[in-house]
Amino acid sequence: MKKRIVIAAVLVAIGAGGVASWRAHGAGRPPQAPEAVAAVPVVAAKVAVSDVPIELTGIGTVMAYNLVHVNARVTGTIEQIGIVQGQTVHPGSLIAELDPRPFQAALKEAEANLARDQASLANAEINLNRYIPLLKPGYASAQQVADQESAVSEAKAQVEADKAAIFNAATQLSYTRITSPIDGVTGILGVDIGNIVQAGAATPIVTITQIQPIYVDFTLPQDDLPAVQAAMAKGALSAVAYGQDDRTELGRGTLLLVNNTINQSDGTMQLRATFPNANRALWPGEFVNVRLVIGVRHDGITVPMSAVQQGQSGSFVFVVAPDGTARERPVSVAETIGGRALIDKGLESGDTVVTAGQYGLADGAKVAEVGAGNPRVQDVTEASAGML
Repeated sequence: MKKRIVIAAVLVAIGAGGVASWRAHGAGRPPQAPEAVAAVPVVAAKVAVSDVPIELTGIGTVMAYNLVHVNARVTGTIEQIGIVQGQTVHPGSLIAELDPRPFQAALKEAEANLARDQASLANAEINLNRYIPLLKPGYASAQQVADQESAVSEAKAQVEADKAAIFNAATQLSYTRITSPIDGVTGILGVDIGNIVQAGAATPIVTITQIQPIYVDFTLPQDDLPAVQAAMAKGALSAVAYGQDDRTELGRGTLLLVNNTINQSDGTMQLRATFPNANRALWPGEFVNVRLVIGVRHDGITVPMSAVQQGQSGSFVFVVAPDGTARERPVSVAETIGGRALIDKGLESGDTVVTAGQYGLADGAKVAEVGAGNPRVQDVTEASAGML
């Protein structure tokens, strides 16, 4: 009996274990394999291969090609203003006109003096011509002839002085009509009709700035001087001016010169470029960003700046391998241009790089390419964004 009881207990225990195993494995279903690791959604793009300009970037100021402060050259009362503020003017355009009557009177007085002295000269010459024939027979003395010759010389000198006075009076009269000496744009008027202006006054009647063409003065580090000089030796260098957002192109011009001294206070050199400024996008006093093109990289490889990441060993990108995995690859960045990075080494034509979704991405991770703006893409962190 004891033996039968032991056997029954063993059978019950085995049955209970079987029931527990059946319940644990889903009522007899075979156990499932572990789930596969999900692919990381990323945005990717092929590298671009093209001719890439090699640029040096500096900050510049727009300068007027010519700037003229228009002042009166004689004292007088303004009778007429010939311009509208902000108007485009040309050489000879009337700016203002002063009351000419005092100067007209001075001119007439000088002309009258000339007529009087010319008459005196004529009379002196007649008398001299009378004395000369009388000198030989003794009817006139040598002293009389000499005195009359002196009178003729004095009269001639007075006539020349009168002519100079007429020229001066006419010149002063011409100054009552104030005109523009250059092509340009007028600024704010400093006077009104009826104001008395004086020669050399501190406040100009108006200031005219020539803006077509126009200068842009900008600075670069002195270390760039050899590269700039080498490029200038090969030909004219082009410069491109951008707005303060560094994206809006304002104009294209040509480098004119590198200034003849280095600024020792900050180790920079000053350069000047000329721009046609046909659309008047460049305005005197404006701050701009200037890109000086010193060469061209043929068949250069570029990628979006967002593709380049910064690690402990330097710059790198994630390259999408043919098997659909992301491979970390170190790269060397030559420069950044318009939101793209020019790669010196590390990438080849045909490579595909991850441009968004690098956050949490590891070397060898499986990736799934999705469209830009997909909400599933986890972009770079704030700490690594914009490192370039």
